[in-house]
Amino acid sequence: MLDAPHRLGFFAGSVTLSTSALWWLATLGAHFAGWEARWAVAPAHAHALLMSFSFMPMFFAGFLFTAGPRWLALAAVPARRLLPTAAAWLAGWAAFLVGVHADAAIAALGLAVVAAGWTLFAWRLAQLLRRSAADDRTHLRIIGGACAIGAAALWTGAAGLATGRAAWLGVAISAGLWWFLAPVFATAMHRMVPFFGVAAPRLDEKHPLWLLGTLLAVLLLQVPLGWALPAERHVASGMLASDAAAAALVLVDAAAAALVLVLALRWRATQNLRIRLLAMLDVGFAWLGLSLALQAASAAHAWIAGGAGAAPLAGLHALGMGFFGSIQFAFVTRVSAGQYGRAHAIDGYAWTLFLVVQAAIVLRIAAAWWPELPVLLLAAAALWTTAVLGWSARHVLWYGRPRSDGRPG
Repeated sequence: MLDAPHRLGFFAGSVTLSTSALWWLATLGAHFAGWEARWAVAPAHAHALLMSFSFMPMFFAGFLFTAGPRWLALAAVPARRLLPTAAAWLAGWAAFLVGVHADAAIAALGLAVVAAGWTLFAWRLAQLLRRSAADDRTHLRIIGGACAIGAAALWTGAAGLATGRAAWLGVAISAGLWWFLAPVFATAMHRMVPFFGVAAPRLDEKHPLWLLGTLLAVLLLQVPLGWALPAERHVASGMLASDAAAAALVLVDAAAAALVLVLALRWRATQNLRIRLLAMLDVGFAWLGLSLALQAASAAHAWIAGGAGAAPLAGLHALGMGFFGSIQFAFVTRVSAGQYGRAHAIDGYAWTLFLVVQAAIVLRIAAAWWPELPVLLLAAAALWTTAVLGWSARHVLWYGRPRSDGRPG
């Protein structure tokens, strides 16, 4: 487990991913069975914090401490550097989960432990950037800044739980989604995927960061514009709709959605999507476009009808499950298989689980549109849990074993 940072980071991410999925399925199942769990933290807040922050950052950490030094032309980082963050992560989220049902103070303490562990990681990543003399540090600087925002969001969430300030939790969740998680995924794709050069080569030659800059600007605008929409759009917002903000959000998200979807279709036309890894990445990128389109539709409803929008949760789940989930599945599967020594990363087992994830996403979005059919939500949770348990169990076995090809690492 300590042979490489990705093993430890991915292990912690897999454990929290599986735990969060099982917890949510159990709470939904109990509700359908007529038994209501005790909630010390609002279910919407608990769900948003766990499903957004409990696993994805540790996949970031394992990858960044493995690939980051190579990008920065530095010596490899030993996996033990990640131990304090991983230990804080597992202990903190365990305490948070207990506190969700027992006492909000315990949940706040657990989230504070998580925030401390992530702050240490962000600081160590900043030290790597400071020591590097590599010419191209743009992507890691953006990711490092986003990780720092993630630490601030976690501290804000812990403070909100400790003081009972729901608005602070809303800020933490919104900033964490749009200013931390989404920029990291977008920047990592831009750095690693041979997508943008074939999508618009002439623009890339003149302005190599044009698409990344455009996407980051769109993501950063989501929080200030979105918080001016009706209260129902956000878990804790108390603000009324602003016609100007809604109109701006419609224009920004609709234009960005069109850009992303056109690029996804162009990539589909220029790449061999029979290569399953490329197909996964294309699907994940398309989910980003669909998420922005759903966000625009919801904002348009708020602008025209003065309401919260048509199924605003649909856009958020297209982002979290569709974009984040699909890209995480592709990247982590590829890195895990490659580092374990497997020549074929996306085999039939991995591809089947990816398709199960896609079915779960579709059902979850359908459940947002048709809340009068709660069975859709339970089915989505069941499929998601099945996929992530099968995916995590396989990888955890790899992380605890030497490479299959006998090489170190």
